[in-house]
Amino acid sequence: MESKGEGHGHRRHERKRDLDRPASAWREKELIDGRLVDVGVLILQTSGCSHYHEGGCSMCGYNYGPRLDVPPSSILRQFENGLGDLGEIRFLKIYTSGSFLDEDEVDPEVSDTILRTCKDLGLRLLFETRPEYVTPARIGRVQFLHDDVEVALGLESANDKVLECSINKGFSVKDYDRAAEILREREMDIRTYVLLKPPFLTETEAIRDSVATMAHAAEVSAALSLNPVNVQKGTLVEKLWRSWSYRPPWLWSVLEVLRSCEGLGVKVVCDPTGGGKERGAHNCGKCDDVILDSIRGFSQSQDYSRLGAPECGCKAIWESVVDLEPFVAGGCADLQRFFRRQRA
Repeated sequence: MESKGEGHGHRRHERKRDLDRPASAWREKELIDGRLVDVGVLILQTSGCSHYHEGGCSMCGYNYGPRLDVPPSSILRQFENGLGDLGEIRFLKIYTSGSFLDEDEVDPEVSDTILRTCKDLGLRLLFETRPEYVTPARIGRVQFLHDDVEVALGLESANDKVLECSINKGFSVKDYDRAAEILREREMDIRTYVLLKPPFLTETEAIRDSVATMAHAAEVSAALSLNPVNVQKGTLVEKLWRSWSYRPPWLWSVLEVLRSCEGLGVKVVCDPTGGGKERGAHNCGKCDDVILDSIRGFSQSQDYSRLGAPECGCKAIWESVVDLEPFVAGGCADLQRFFRRQRA
């Protein structure tokens, strides 16, 4: 699965193919119980997402390249080395670009050790998993080892047609709902990832889909993470993007979805990977940094008044896209060519 990581690619420190070191590690801030705390993020190298090796999601390139054969001892050393690099933190997020609860990806003895270590250190732990690996037995084991855990589920869309035909997610909304119910019955916090603008959706359709998905997930989640699509290497999205058939979402669209969440009663975070670049959510280039700063400020404060709206001529173009794109064949490609020329 994606490791979403709330879109912090600009802070990663890449370490290639040393299987005793995490793929990436960084520190960030997040609002927990009304306070900004230091958070550590580890991307562990594993054999990869089970669904990726069966076709994978249309936008996900996290497992791109040859499949790694990573022994459990190496995954544990990655965790230990990465944790040592992070320094003093209060909250740890672990991503495997797949599922922490997939026992073929992360050996149960390794995941148990990670849980025990976080418990001993007093660290709140977040890990990500596909819903099929959320079972009463496995979640019971997690809670036995550590009682301060947040489970992240990548729902992406609450529309089964989008999940199947646009994302190729490999599960249905009912699968997500079932996993969420197991977690809620055990009073475990859920963080749900929502995708903005998977392929084959217009800008308007993408906004509506994300707004509906945020509302659906808010009913069972402690936190929502909005993840605008970024164009990753080796994906279907990249093929469409290179043929002028796809444009990442506008930052105006990101603001529109985030503003719709006010009143949902849950924490909402967003930090677009590749934001302001042509492979990530972007506008015209002139207003991008201001909007991205406002989105990060909002994520750390949960103050909706922080969501900036600078005066920029490209907003009128975005409004025209939203209004007219469904009726104009090739409009997306034409606008994409125009903005690439402007930003060159």
